[in-house]
Amino acid sequence: MVKITKEAALKYHAEGKPGKIEVVPTKPYRTARDLSLAYSPGVAEPCLEIQQNPNDAYKYTNKGNLVAVISNGTAVLGLGDIGAVSGKPVMEGKSLLFKIYAGVDAFDIEVDEKDPDKFIEAVKAIAPTFGGINLEDIKAPECFEIERRLKAELDIPVMHDDQHGTAIISCAGLINALSVAGKNIEDARIVVNGAGAAAISCTRLYCSFGARHENIVMLDSKGVIRADSERLTEQKKEFATTRDIHTLEEAMKDADVFVGLSKGNILSQDMVRSMADNPIIFALANPVPEISYEDAKAARPDVLMSTGRTDYPNQINNVIGFPYIFRGALDVAATAINEEMKQAAVRAIADLARRPVPDIVNRTYSVRQFTFGPDYFIPKPVDPRLITDVSMAVAKAAIESGVARKPITDWKAYKQRLRQLMGQESKMTQNLLDTARTNPKRVVYAEGTHPSVIEAAVRAKEEGICHPVLLGNDEKIRRMASEMNLNLDGIELLNLRVPTQEMHNTRLRYAKILAKKMERRGYTLQEAVDKMYERNYFGMMMVETGDADAFIAGMYTKYSNTIKVANEVIGIRHGFDHFATMHIVNSKRGIYFISDTLINRHPDEKTLEDVALLTANAVRFFNRQPVMAMISYSNFGTDQAGSAAKIQHVIQRLHAEHPDLLVDGEMQVNYAFDRELRDEKYPFSRLVGQDVNTLIFPNLSSANSAYKMVKALSEDCEIIGPIQIGLRKPIHFTDFESSVRDIVNITACAVIDAQTQTQRFG
Repeated sequence: MVKITKEAALKYHAEGKPGKIEVVPTKPYRTARDLSLAYSPGVAEPCLEIQQNPNDAYKYTNKGNLVAVISNGTAVLGLGDIGAVSGKPVMEGKSLLFKIYAGVDAFDIEVDEKDPDKFIEAVKAIAPTFGGINLEDIKAPECFEIERRLKAELDIPVMHDDQHGTAIISCAGLINALSVAGKNIEDARIVVNGAGAAAISCTRLYCSFGARHENIVMLDSKGVIRADSERLTEQKKEFATTRDIHTLEEAMKDADVFVGLSKGNILSQDMVRSMADNPIIFALANPVPEISYEDAKAARPDVLMSTGRTDYPNQINNVIGFPYIFRGALDVAATAINEEMKQAAVRAIADLARRPVPDIVNRTYSVRQFTFGPDYFIPKPVDPRLITDVSMAVAKAAIESGVARKPITDWKAYKQRLRQLMGQESKMTQNLLDTARTNPKRVVYAEGTHPSVIEAAVRAKEEGICHPVLLGNDEKIRRMASEMNLNLDGIELLNLRVPTQEMHNTRLRYAKILAKKMERRGYTLQEAVDKMYERNYFGMMMVETGDADAFIAGMYTKYSNTIKVANEVIGIRHGFDHFATMHIVNSKRGIYFISDTLINRHPDEKTLEDVALLTANAVRFFNRQPVMAMISYSNFGTDQAGSAAKIQHVIQRLHAEHPDLLVDGEMQVNYAFDRELRDEKYPFSRLVGQDVNTLIFPNLSSANSAYKMVKALSEDCEIIGPIQIGLRKPIHFTDFESSVRDIVNITACAVIDAQTQTQRFG
């Protein structure tokens, strides 16, 4: 676990702008007209509309995406009653999590009031501002009554996350842990150590999924809560037992499940040893659990363990739930978060852990592959599917249970909006996938035994964008897919080394075609036959002969070798002597195209001219008008040597031979991006009045470095590529850093390339 020092924590919160959140305008505000619309007199119009129809506040204000994180500081993060203002850093942090995980705006509000009635009145008075209220860090038993009354008296979602967040995540984990253990929740003997807000809410939710009251033993600081105990609160009476047991040690004997919501180091190894087979322990006290992971595993190697800590498997983390529960509730303008919505969230979270894990999760935790089982039965907080799966489940439950003001009818569009909201997928990416889906093509993947390639092929098949063919040892591919819990149905596996007559005949047919092509370049038939045992040669020959429509390689192979094979087997497009690759940078500022990022190390003038023309064609292919800047370290002749002089000569030819092409240079990157600066300094440029969207770099080093710098420095940019431009047929490249998502995007580009080839040549 990362060691956090007092000094580091204080510095983090104080340096720069104090605190963790700020308000950012969402409308233009730079001109007098903007300000007149934003405030007086323009603001009067939406005010009058809302006066006529209060629900129009969701249309004209941020109410529909705004949550209040409200606390009185009486039960702050295990620190206890430290006061309202002292708890503000926690509430700011919760607001931050709302924003970064679900795109929900949140204001932290600290109410200096312990009297429940006065606290409730204060919250009700400010409620019109918000689309939802997240109650936080309010002590029991007052929190129960505060939440109950606010839910009853307000027409917006109200949820006390300390109660229900932990309940929802732990319930999803419990369902899955019981499944791994081969047990039913109806029969499970459950011990709950703790009787505060979280413990009561957790146990109630377990019961709604089938746990039986007679199988539950709950303990507070005084021991087992028994029916004959005196002065029990109404909440504790609900789970009082009639069994003749008094201590935790007695309760743990033959128990199937232990849920700790209490304090650290109260569960002994002997108690764990006394539990039933395949015991389940949720030790959720933080930062010190009721028993350490190591001690529990040492006592019972068959234990299924969860904690609240990030450094052990199966973390119970509320961030898996509350952002997406509110996201779904806000998006249908729900009047409440009811039991149906909470149960829907439980089912969505539990189901997510049973499905194949996205590569971004595996990379974040530096593992090869999470697989549903003892060490993974709860989704990780970084899982990008949470925003769609949980939010959609909650929204559907709100509609079906009758608390939605704004029903959703187009669920596909809603899912896409959620992905775009969190930057998981842009409109451009979706357009690529949609276009590819209209006419899926047969795509061959060279490195069929690479885990990312296998998963990408499965995803591409599921997306309906292609018919994948994986080259490689079919037994190994099946074994890896099984380990990764991936379904290979509909995916063809092609082992080049299988000693069948059919494969022999195919290799020989391909070899004869290649030998004929290369007969004046030193190739013999036998040499061509030998090449057909190499995946790049074989796969590209599949495309060359029409046995496949597109080919993707590069996860293992050096580019120099792949480029050589592509030149030999496929060849360059008519009218050109070179090919190149391009990356697309999809940023908040706009979409930009960068060439050549992969192929031509030290291009001469003819190569740069080909790259520029090929890139212009590719930009048009993506339905954009190319406005091209050829980049160097100087501007329009300020240097007459090196790459600057080379670009000047290329520009002269392009201007002469392609007068309609919007291209100019050489220029520095800042001049390319700053239209006003460029137009003022160089009014003769062909790009006057134009915003550049395409950058042609003078060599591979600068182009490759540029796109990788953008990728490394900006979390808001989506990078698509490399996209091959200039070969006669759809041969596309990945690299060893490509994620599954990258490969799927490249697959879509390859399919569209193949579709275009079909339209062009029939």
